Amino acid sequence: MTWRTCTLGEVVRFQRGHDLPDQHRLPGDVPVIGSAGQNGWHNEAIAKGPGVSIGRSGASIGKVTYTPVDYWPHNACLYVTNFFGNVPKFIYYYLRTRDFSSLNSGAAQPSLNRNFVHTVLVRVPGPNEQGAIADVLSAYDDLIENNRRRIVLLEEAARMLYREWFVRFRFPGHEHVKIINGIPEGWKQLKLIDVAEVVMGQSPQSQFYNGTGNGLPFHQGVTDYGFRFVTHHTYSTKVTKIAEADDILVSVRAPVGRINVTRDKIVLGRGLAAIRSRTGHQSFLFYALKNHFYAEDIIGSGAIYAATNKKELEGQLLVVPFSLLLTEFEAQAESIDQQIANLTSQNEKLAEARDLLLPRLMNGEISV
Repeated sequence: MTWRTCTLGEVVRFQRGHDLPDQHRLPGDVPVIGSAGQNGWHNEAIAKGPGVSIGRSGASIGKVTYTPVDYWPHNACLYVTNFFGNVPKFIYYYLRTRDFSSLNSGAAQPSLNRNFVHTVLVRVPGPNEQGAIADVLSAYDDLIENNRRRIVLLEEAARMLYREWFVRFRFPGHEHVKIINGIPEGWKQLKLIDVAEVVMGQSPQSQFYNGTGNGLPFHQGVTDYGFRFVTHHTYSTKVTKIAEADDILVSVRAPVGRINVTRDKIVLGRGLAAIRSRTGHQSFLFYALKNHFYAEDIIGSGAIYAATNKKELEGQLLVVPFSLLLTEFEAQAESIDQQIANLTSQNEKLAEARDLLLPRLMNGEISV
């Protein structure tokens, strides 16, 4: 096992990406890779995959992206044009352990200069060990990706069931139920406030915020939204409005209507509202709101950006079925939601284990 010390420019060669304005992008299956990762599609590739790129400018400076297929690197990133026989997947993981922020050469806006990047001193093993290290780390990422796909499919299954029963009205026994005033007999059209508690957020003053875990997690917008659950990065030692664990979070400032769930008690900022079912049918309420807010900003107003208020949000109308059907749906949807929660927890543990292993593999502390 031999590791060599050299410059990064001796390991890979970077080039600045190529401009591609939105109006010049054509429908296709070629990923466009920007500063923070993929940001669209095009019909033409100008870089061969697998590829590695790093964010060149803005808030995503130094963000590393691996692209397994041919792609278009945007000018907001630097991309590798020559791996000099090194393993692309290893290079991707290795670059994730490097801090490129000190190489900022921009005056008004952070910017990464490839000439500075090439001079960084690195210590790397030979291609065989690179491949072995990449295989170990890829195993974690493959499991995470498989779980992510399962999560997407599970949620889609629940959403399809909701639409089948409560939008198309093809629920069990629908053949024997009359439609009266546009909804099945015995169903009701109710305001959100009639079926749920609604808590509008109120942000504490900024001096109470911290990123060290003191106090409760704090959220005031969609910045830390995930596919289903929010992740915590900011905390507040002052409590204003509270969202309880399992509450549905709805954004009330642009974009209005984006939905997530909190698994923990959090401090609720002014850009969010917390919603919980009055009858314990939280899964039904989640999919009802997902269907209701099928697009962002369908409610709300504002001269500069969309926003909604408590009265407008509480007044949103939802179709609620008779109790037996509601209970039946809740049982099926709740089972799906629990699987989603379990898979999400698994992915968090896998990512944590990978990220603990990553630097130790990359500095030679652990051999493979």
